[in-house]
This record gives sequence, C-alpha cells and structure tokens, in this order.
Amino acid sequence: MHLEFLYFFRFHGNIIKCLKSRQAQVEELHVPLTSNMNNIQSCLLDIMNYTVKQLKSINKNINLQEITTENCITKKFHKILQSQLDCVWHQLSTRTKEYIQDLKILRTMIINLIHDDAVSFYALVSKYRTPEYAQVNSGWILLDSAEHLFRLARGRVYNSKNEFDPELAPKWQCLSDLLIKEIPDEVKKKNESLNSTKVLILCLDNKTCSQLNHFLTLGANKYLFYTAFRRDLTINAVSSKYKNFNDDISQLSGENPESEAEFNKSNYVLTQVTQPVDNEDSMFEPITEIENLDLTQIEKDKPIICIQTFKQNGNHLSLEQTLEALRPEYIILYHSDVAAVRQIELFEARKKSEEAMSKVYFLIHDKTVEEQSYLTALRREKQAFELLIQTKSIMVVPSYQDGKTDEYFNLNVEESETTNDTRKAGGQNQVKEKPVVIVDMREFRSDLPSLLHKRGINIEPVTITIGDYILTPEICVERKSISDLIGSLNSGRLYTQCTHMCRAYTRPILLIEFDQNKPFNLQGSFVVSSDLSGADIQQKLQLLTIHFPRLKLVWSPSPYATAELFYELKQGRKNPNVEEAIALSGENSIDDICYERYNALIHDFVHKLPGVTSKNITRIMNRGISLDHLITLSQESLYNILENKKEAEMLYSILHIKAKPSDSKKDEKPFGKRKFGGKVFNKK
Repeated sequence: MHLEFLYFFRFHGNIIKCLKSRQAQVEELHVPLTSNMNNIQSCLLDIMNYTVKQLKSINKNINLQEITTENCITKKFHKILQSQLDCVWHQLSTRTKEYIQDLKILRTMIINLIHDDAVSFYALVSKYRTPEYAQVNSGWILLDSAEHLFRLARGRVYNSKNEFDPELAPKWQCLSDLLIKEIPDEVKKKNESLNSTKVLILCLDNKTCSQLNHFLTLGANKYLFYTAFRRDLTINAVSSKYKNFNDDISQLSGENPESEAEFNKSNYVLTQVTQPVDNEDSMFEPITEIENLDLTQIEKDKPIICIQTFKQNGNHLSLEQTLEALRPEYIILYHSDVAAVRQIELFEARKKSEEAMSKVYFLIHDKTVEEQSYLTALRREKQAFELLIQTKSIMVVPSYQDGKTDEYFNLNVEESETTNDTRKAGGQNQVKEKPVVIVDMREFRSDLPSLLHKRGINIEPVTITIGDYILTPEICVERKSISDLIGSLNSGRLYTQCTHMCRAYTRPILLIEFDQNKPFNLQGSFVVSSDLSGADIQQKLQLLTIHFPRLKLVWSPSPYATAELFYELKQGRKNPNVEEAIALSGENSIDDICYERYNALIHDFVHKLPGVTSKNITRIMNRGISLDHLITLSQESLYNILENKKEAEMLYSILHIKAKPSDSKKDEKPFGKRKFGGKVFNKK
C-alpha cells in the first residue's frame, strides 16, 4: 500500500482556524533584571563577541557562518557547533579548540545568570578565577570585562560591608505574587473554590525544579543561606535579615537533609500550608504521600502546585501526559520554550467545549538573552517551515523513490533491451541472469547486504574466510572500517588476508568505509595506547600496496555508496560460484580463524606473554573468560590449560610478579664525577 505523507503547517488555513477556535488566555509578564545582572550580561556578551571574532580570524578558510553571538545563546548551539565543525575537528588547531571550549563556558554562565540564584552563579564564576584555569583558557579571563564580571558576581552575594546579603532572583517575587495574590484573586472572581485549583509551573531543567521547590517550601532567604553552605562559600558575617538563621547553622552544616537525587528530580508537587507558620516566606509544603502515585490520584480538596520540566527525564511526551492527567486551570511558564507553547496550544484545542480554558502566565526577562533566545527560536521555526515549503515545491522525486536519496532502490533491476535476431530460432528472448553476490555470514550485522538486496542483487549467505564479498570469479572484496583497519594493520592480520585474496583472485579489493559526516583521520577510538599515529598507518598502507601490486584500495563514504559501487562492478560480469568460494575458503589457516573468533588486540596481547605459544594460544583463548579471570588462575590450573609445566610456570610468574621500587642508594652515582683516561674529575 502506498502512503502519502502530508505536512500541514501552522499557517495553513485549516490549522489556523482550528487553533484559534479555542485559545488559552495568555498574559506576558516582562520581569526586568537587577542592575548587577544587566551589567554582568553586558560583560559576558562583550567576552563572547571577542571570542567569536578571534575564532573566525584564525579560521578564515572554514565556514563559521552559523557561529555567532546570537546563536551561542540558543539551546541548539551544540548542534550548530557539531554541524559546522564535526567534519573538520581533527584539522583545528589547539587555539581554536580553546576558543570553542570557552564559548561553551561563557554560554553556560550567561544562561545560569538568568536561571540561577545569585549564590549559585557566584559559585560557578569562582571556579574559573583560578591560576589553573588561567593557563588553559584562550585568554578571555585577562580581559577588563572578565574582571568586571567577577566583581559584579561577588557584589550580588556580599554587600559593601562584606556581609552575606545576596539579592533575590527577579522572577521569584513575580512567581510568589502569582501564587499568593493573583491566582487566588482570579479564583474568587469566578466564585470557585481555591482548594480545587491546579497550577502547573514549567521550567527548563531539574536544577530549576529543585530551586523553585526549595524557594516555595523554605523561603527565599533560608534557601539562599542553605545554598551558600552547600556551595562552600566563605561567610564571615551576615546581614540583619540572616541573623535569625544562626540557630540553623549547625543543623545545616551537620545534616544533609536532601540527597543528591532529591536535587535532580524533574517534578515536585506542593500544596498550601494548612496552618500558619512563623516564616511568612514559607507558604507551601510538599505532598509526600503521592511520591509514587499518579497525578490523577491527588486529593481534590487541596490546591495543587505541580513543578515540572518541559521534558521530564528526557521524555518529549511528558508535558502532554501531565496536561492530560492534571488538567490545570493555570499554567506558569517560568522559562520560555517554543515546543512547550505548541503543546499547550494543542492541549487547549483538544478540550471539550464545556471545559474552561486555561490561563497561561508567561514569565520572561525583558531585554535579555532569554528574550532574544526565544525570538531566535521562533524565527528559526518559521524559516524551517519556509525552507521545507520551498524545497517541496521544486523537488522532483519519481514515484519509485522515497525522496531521501537520489538512488534507485527498487527491488527489480531495470532490464536492458537486447536486440534479437528473429531469423534464428524464432527470435526467442534470452533469459537474463540475475546478479549474485556471495556474502560472508558475519557481514549481515551491517547494512550493506540489505542495501545490495534493494538494488536487485541476489545475496548468497555463506561462511567464507577469504574476503567478505565475492562479486565475480575474479573480484573479491575485504571490507574494513577505520578502526578495523588500524587493528588489522597492528596485528598483521590484514597482511595475511591480502595474501590469501591475491592467491585466490585476480582482482582483490580492500574497501575502507568511513563516515562522511565525521572527521576523517586514521585513528581508532578503541585503541588505548598511542603507539600508532596517522603517519604510521599511512606507512603501513604504503607497504601493503608495495607487497601486493594487484591490491586495489577503495574508499567509501557510506554503505549507500558501497552498494552503488558493487552494482556498477557487477554490470556485464559473470556471477561467482558458491562451491568454488567455499573450497577456496577451506584452505585458510588456523590463525585467520582465531582472528575471526577473538578480539584481535586481546589475542595479540596474550600471544606476547611468556609461556604462550602458537600451539597453546587457542586453548587459552577458549578456556579463559577474560584477562582478570586469567590472573586469578592457579599454577595448576594454568598447567591444565597449557599442558606444559615449564610454560605454565613462566606464564604464572609474569602474571603475579610484583614490581618493587628501585633502590636509589645503589643506583645513585656520584654527581659531577666523570672518568676520562682513568682519572676522576670533580665538578665544582
């Protein structure tokens, strides 16, 4: 069955009509920053501008168009970096990588400035004002803007008398007014009960969830005081409003009331306190009895305040599930997120006509990077839809293609027309033989056999030890990834494989596959030691081509390109014989079989140990579970495996030898004494 997917965009007429039929009441609350926060933001932007300019000035030959200060503050910055620099990362200088790392750090700072409290931000900034970091960064820490940054960050926590007096986050007061004044007044105007009100607070990450939970349950001042102890800040004196917490110092420092897991939760459920408390800031308490219950099981005689992230535990559908289960009357967007706004719009559009619409409060800092980031996300969303519409309008895709690639992946290969002589035997049509490729059974873990089948090539799965793919009676292909190539060159296995291919086939091919979207360098990520460099690998490849002149090296950027290459090599050539391929593979040596069954690096390492020979290496690899297991074996157990007492003693001794520190007194030589012609000269 052929299915056609249709994309309906937000500005499609029917979609606009559907969404506008039931819209939530949205109230934007623009919260200004404090004076210190505004100045810190300006300093960070100046440093980021400087870093971006320096990055582009030393990399003029690399396309860095998307790396701008505006994009640095967006949530997709890491994806922008990956798309721009991943393919050339191995070519970048150390200085360039330092600039990129500093951009990530500056981005973290400017985001934490908006989202974190003053104490947490000062603790973060203090980590980078150290001599150790000054030696590894690109130099931004020496700028005047950086000095102002450190001074202003400290000024948000300590007053002019060097007393602990942190300023409150601007959004805290706004959130408190909404929960204590605005929403209760709205409920009273509607003549509804406050006890049945449900409020959903949405924020960006688990850290902010924990911050809001502690702010609402402990109060602002007590939470900041507690955070200072958790962050190990130095407090020599406190202002007058914090003197009431002196009795709690021993309790806060001696106990750990909240575990690390508690600070990493992605949702909290609170309710208003039923009894008056002395601390007016603490007006809410957690509902602990529903910790492991569903939101639908919450009692309806209490006002519910649910704090949750946009993507709970990385689940993109968590917000939609919470909206359907909680059905909140009021939604507070503590942070801006385009995807969350779209989900709320769809939730409101799905509501029944008799159900009341929710009221959404949108908290955003005015004239800040948060506002700019949200506007940038809206612009990128619009540009993405426009690009998709334009591309679809000019795209020409045949019905037999899926539109993902320009390759022809129909199961039936196009049959070429053959001219037949009708005077001979009535002009019968000649039956065209379908192309066949012999594939080693172990290759079915990759995508290439299925892609060959989509090309219309019949696959013959056979266990062969010479090559991985046999295209014709003359062409044999050994496929290697970059990591496999390095491992085979290091162990010498590739030399043996090429020897067998050159003996059995006239056109042996070594196919090397790499990922075109990732940096290409002859270095394997699995190799722990650094004894092989890219130059060493190139030299080994050169020696390989010198020893085997008939061996062809083919580089392929993807399995799709490999399938196309095999399809072209099959044109006009005979199919291979399965029985002959099996017969040739039967002549393979025992060493090749060992390399197929075991990890090549582990096999080579064990083979180099004293007492291990080519005769007993197979028994060790078969009976030994791991290297750790081999060390735990006794000498008698090793004798049972090796079947040779002397070899067992040698292996046991090398596995259990203890390295002793050298005696410096014995090895110490008189400093400055040298013998020349039998005379001793003392160096003065």
